[in-house]
Amino acid sequence: MPSAIARNAEGVRWDHLFIVDVVPEGARVLDLGCGRGVLLKMLVDQKNVRGTGVEIVEEKVYDAVAKGLTVHHGDLTEGLSYYPDASFDYVVLSQTLQEARETVGVLKEALRVGRFVVVSFPNFGHWKTRTDLLLTGRAPVTDSLPYQWYDTPNVHFLTIKDFRVFAEDQGIDIVRSYYLGERGPLSFWPNMRGAYGVFVLEKKTALGAVVAKPGKPDDRAQTDTGRGVSGEPRAVE
Repeated sequence: MPSAIARNAEGVRWDHLFIVDVVPEGARVLDLGCGRGVLLKMLVDQKNVRGTGVEIVEEKVYDAVAKGLTVHHGDLTEGLSYYPDASFDYVVLSQTLQEARETVGVLKEALRVGRFVVVSFPNFGHWKTRTDLLLTGRAPVTDSLPYQWYDTPNVHFLTIKDFRVFAEDQGIDIVRSYYLGERGPLSFWPNMRGAYGVFVLEKKTALGAVVAKPGKPDDRAQTDTGRGVSGEPRAVE
């Protein structure tokens, strides 16, 4: 994953802090594409979750298991079909969704086995990406998209606006959203200024149905000064 994701003064990624903030104590969590298990370990240690990870790179699986985590070696789409409906409270796709070939299939399966799904991805609409493409006429290479076109693990390139339209078209509710710039959380113009977007999703419910929302311990507005973790920024594009 890109190493340039904004971090706080202690070196912890802001998107990880948001996800840990959202997931409630003792939740059942499936982390798809969990890498070396950094986020999953935070969730186990800080929220006492019952966590399971899936990772395709064998070396990373070993590192995650060495942390005491339960991690299976496999592709994103592998294994999801084996889980019954509502097996997990949260399914996490952290910096993973853009690498999935079957985006719709993966999200539908994730929403089948999980009550909520947390996704995060690099924003192709960031101003640096737009400027790079305009001025050079070449596939952009930026802090949030650090790969050349020929060696990138990303299969899809999307913007924050794209994902909101996609969610609406697929009948998916965006419960909470969170945006990261180069220096930390953002509160306005996320599609232009956000290097990454993080969304909490659930299936759309029947009109009038009462639905429990994920934890919102603090609804303070975000700023790009790096202060505050929780809260849903204004959806200004």
